Parts: sequence; structure tokens; C-alpha cells
Amino acid sequence: MTEADVSALLGPGDIRRLAAELDVRPTKKLGQNFVHDPNTVRRIVAAAGVRADDTVLEVGPGLGSLTLALLPVVRKVVAVEIDPVLAGRLPATVAERAPVVADRLTVVNADALRATSEQLHAPTALVANLPYNVSVPVVLHLLAELPTMTRALVMVQAEVADRMVAGPGSKVYGVPSVKIAWYAHARRVATVPRTVFWPVPNVDSALVLLTRREPPPGDRKTVFPLVDAAFAQRRKTLRAALATWAGTADRAAGILTRAGVDPAARGETITVGDYASIARTAGKGLE
Repeated sequence: MTEADVSALLGPGDIRRLAAELDVRPTKKLGQNFVHDPNTVRRIVAAAGVRADDTVLEVGPGLGSLTLALLPVVRKVVAVEIDPVLAGRLPATVAERAPVVADRLTVVNADALRATSEQLHAPTALVANLPYNVSVPVVLHLLAELPTMTRALVMVQAEVADRMVAGPGSKVYGVPSVKIAWYAHARRVATVPRTVFWPVPNVDSALVLLTRREPPPGDRKTVFPLVDAAFAQRRKTLRAALATWAGTADRAAGILTRAGVDPAARGETITVGDYASIARTAGKGLE
């Protein structure tokens, strides 16, 4: 970024001025915590590894801190903002502070959990400071909806980041871990202190880098309900936990054995590939 680009980034005073102008009071309902530190948004952009030919999707741009850092280094930014007041102000903020690249911005006033590929202009990457309260559902929805999106860098609550990147056997390995692994390799790349946000949240955040990969053989629509069933009763063996899903505990044990998974194992000890194998085996039926 050039010195001109750096000077366009929002600092603490700019954030408070914009919020006062718009009479914006950050709400827990929308998970709003605005980044006010230019060094942090520069770190996010650098960690994302975006390129000049990327179309970047940003969810929850808020007052524009990250948007202003992204625009000079990519082809296009599609910013999805649920708050109509913030969505309406963002183009003007960009025009004022980064006029040379203002034409690279498209703002979509929509709920990212319901946004479609047609609305989002086939992005190649996601770079976002995600609302804490919907971070995992948003990531899963976008990975499913946007096959063009090959990578993502998201800032989420630190403990959510740990769950997103956890592997089998980890104490925090669970439904988010398995479902994220269906789509992508996830890696935690940095911790972000709470002090760079306004208002200051009660927890630190972390950056998670997602690189899309081919999912295991199988159908996501059959695998994901299986994952939900396996983790609904974490302390039970898969034979017991999947009894309702399979019809009976004995049928669950038969499916697991044929899939090459120990019926005495627990859901938190097997991989996404194992879950896909179980679902495929169940789909073939027992002989």
C-alpha cells in the first residue's frame, strides 16, 4: 500500500466520528465490534494473501475499516452489510477517503446468512471481521453457496477459532470442526487483542485461514445430519449416539463396522472422511 492508501485508513477518532454522525450504537444483536486500529487491518489483509485479480467478499464491513485496506490491493470488494444505515454510508466513506479505488466497491444490503451466489458476484476470497454471534453459520453458508471462493481469512472469537481448526481427539473438536473440514483446511494464524475494537469485547479474537479442498466422497446433505447426531451425545459411543439416526443401536454398529469405524469409538475421535464413509455405507444399506 502507498502512503496515500495508509492515510485513508480509519483510526479511533474517525470511527467515533462516523458512529456519532450516523447515530450508530453498536449492538450485541448484530455482533457489532468495529476495528479502529490501522495496523490490525493491514495485518488482516497481509495474512489473507489476496491478489490484484481477486474479487473479495467482505461480510459486515461496518464503518469501513477493513474495506479501505482491501480496496487498493484487489480487483473488487463486495461488502455485505445487514444494517441499512451502515450499508448506505459505506460508499460515501470510501469515496471520501479512497476516491481512486472507489469504483471497486459494491455494497449489498443483505443478511450474509441468506445471501445467494447471484447477489455476491462470484468472489474468489472471503476476508472479514465476522460478527461473533453468527461466525460459523456464515462461513458454512458461504462455503456451500460460493464454489468460486477458494480461500478465506476470517476474524472470529478466539475460542470459536479453536473449534474451527480443531482435529479429532481435541477437547474442542466438534460439529463446527468437522463441517469446516468438509470444505477446507483451517489454520489459526494470529491472535487479535480485544483492545483494537470499539466497543471493547469481553474476549480476544483470532484470525483463521481457510483453504478450500475437495470434500471427501459423499453427499454433504447426508453427512452433516450424521455429524449432528454423533455430537448430540458426546460421551456416548457412536453405536449408542447413532442409534436413533440408524434406527437401532445394532444397525448403527453394523454400518460403522462396514465403514471401517469402531462402534465403540466416540464422535470426537473420528475424521470428516470417516463420517463420509459412514454416510456412504448407510446409503448402500446392509446386506
